[in-house]
Amino acid sequence: MSILHRATRDELAGLPVEVAPRLLGGELRTVPADDPSAEVRLRITEVEAYHGQGTGPLADPGSHARMGRTARNATMWGEPGHLYVYLSHGIHSCVNVVCGPEGIAGGVLLRAGEVVGGVDAVARRRGVDSALTPRVVRGLARGPGRGGPAGGRRHPLHARIAAVSGAVHHGVRAELWLGTPLNDIATGPRVGVAGVAGTDAFPWRFWVDGDPTVSPFRWGRGAREAVLD
Repeated sequence: MSILHRATRDELAGLPVEVAPRLLGGELRTVPADDPSAEVRLRITEVEAYHGQGTGPLADPGSHARMGRTARNATMWGEPGHLYVYLSHGIHSCVNVVCGPEGIAGGVLLRAGEVVGGVDAVARRRGVDSALTPRVVRGLARGPGRGGPAGGRRHPLHARIAAVSGAVHHGVRAELWLGTPLNDIATGPRVGVAGVAGTDAFPWRFWVDGDPTVSPFRWGRGAREAVLD
């Protein structure tokens, strides 16, 4: 396992599709300001890149920022290294690392990870009452709706928390750590994204090949039909 270092803004300044695989094997750490011993460390094993309007050579119809800046997606247009936390289906707080130069929208969705520190704290947050067997632990942050709550990051409280500076935000500090780029990376279409944005036209999902915490693939609405057209 490589030695990790705190991520810098320069490392996150590229297009999301370029930065996304670089995050794999790194960690997102969440530290409560009033209790550093309750730190949660999530090793990142699966990510998806999303570009905003005017970002990169290919328009991304699957991005929250595809139509331009709004109150909801404003963080995606900001400084790299912040976390864009949004609510999915009204209940799931999903976490993205903002990438690219300020003013150019983009983010990398943290789809799945391995809890490598703070397992008991994560289990309490997730309401897991069963024994923490290896199988249960593997599923604690499997899928984007689990990774956010695993570290205690919630929408809207932590919608713009800074993961590079590590400033305390609503009682917690987020830190993004990176290591040596991995070689065992797989890539393919994004999970559950509708239409052509969820096909091989956008192979912008990256994951650690063979890792058991990676979420299963499923087609988004109309994506399978777009492949067959």
